[in-house]
Amino acid sequence: MGTEIHFYHNTPDRLAAACRIAARALSGGRRLAVRIPDEAQRRRFDQLLWTHEPGSFVPHVAVDSPLAGETPIVFGGGEAAWPHADVLLNLGDDLPADFAQFAMLLEVVGTDDASRQAARTRWMHYKGCGLEPVPHDLGSKAPS
Repeated sequence: MGTEIHFYHNTPDRLAAACRIAARALSGGRRLAVRIPDEAQRRRFDQLLWTHEPGSFVPHVAVDSPLAGETPIVFGGGEAAWPHADVLLNLGDDLPADFAQFAMLLEVVGTDDASRQAARTRWMHYKGCGLEPVPHDLGSKAPS
């Protein structure tokens, strides 16, 4: 069957979109691994999860935390050892080497040319693996 893959493209702010996806995953009972190769962006994502929706709490920890195995949202760098294989959210421009171990992969693509070109390469790789990525255009939706 393979990994279910969704591409969210035309995303003006990839980290804000990731926060919304994390909140949705949590409310849907899913476990989410958020792959953020850039350390500064990992810190920003951590802060955004605390502040993105007033009054809401999205439990999350870094993948190297002792609580990672029991926390629904974990985030880490490029080649983290994830505590589950439910949903992987990729915020890197490179291909996650371990994507096939997950039930679902979510790709968030920015609006800049570099992000789009890197996403096209990943899309073609997944297609080459016999998978059918599903596109979602976030550019036409009002921010939530």
